[in-house]
Amino acid sequence: MTELNADRARRAIVEHTRRLAEAAVAAGPAAAVPTAPEWTVAELVEHVGQTQNWVAEIIERRITDPTQLPTEMAVLPADPGEWTGWLSKSAQRAADACSDDAMDAPVFNAAGDGRTGTQFWMAGVLNESVVHGADADNAAGRTTEVDADVAAALISNHFAMLTSPTWRMLRSESADALRGAGQTLQFAPTDSPDGWFVERQPDGATWQPGTRPADVTVTGPAATLLLTLTRRLPLAGVDVTGNADLAQHWIDNTAHVAD
Repeated sequence: MTELNADRARRAIVEHTRRLAEAAVAAGPAAAVPTAPEWTVAELVEHVGQTQNWVAEIIERRITDPTQLPTEMAVLPADPGEWTGWLSKSAQRAADACSDDAMDAPVFNAAGDGRTGTQFWMAGVLNESVVHGADADNAAGRTTEVDADVAAALISNHFAMLTSPTWRMLRSESADALRGAGQTLQFAPTDSPDGWFVERQPDGATWQPGTRPADVTVTGPAATLLLTLTRRLPLAGVDVTGNADLAQHWIDNTAHVAD
């Protein structure tokens, strides 16, 4: 399984946020975001910049108590001409907060899984930058490009979130829909050695790295798989072998629309 090291993740956060800003400025503040239909481009930019600053503060302050999470949010500049600089600063702040020294520091992990808090938040910020970057590209009529290693790391994060204790608590409808009676799915990228095997059991869904025989196999470039799993692209855009309804059911019930 390809591991994305911290330096690579930090650089990707900054780079994908830069691309997001370019697409957002090209689309214009009032433009609709087809892949996040409740948002305008201005709201998308605000969300990303606010999230990056919020996460940076959590790590900078080494917050371990969720009752102490920041309550004040960064303010989006009214002038779209200032968006690029604002997002550049927020992305760099988040990347800097995820320093090597912070990786094992005590920080609250909202997923409640085995990752350190900084590992969790760094993956979340990278996911926001890439997936919402795809939203901005869509609004601007641009093509989204994501390197295979970055996409693979975010797919692993995607499955980690969907099977985390916190997901079961906060997204119980989704978690319940993903329960099953042994149905299996695998997602196999064509441009990396990675793979993800999912099993739906009565007590919940689980996943493991790698591929093996499954009821349905979904194949495509890692970036396309990521954007399909996060509902930015339709399932029809990848190769599906086996029970396609099973794959569609998974995607339909993962609750990742404008998150």
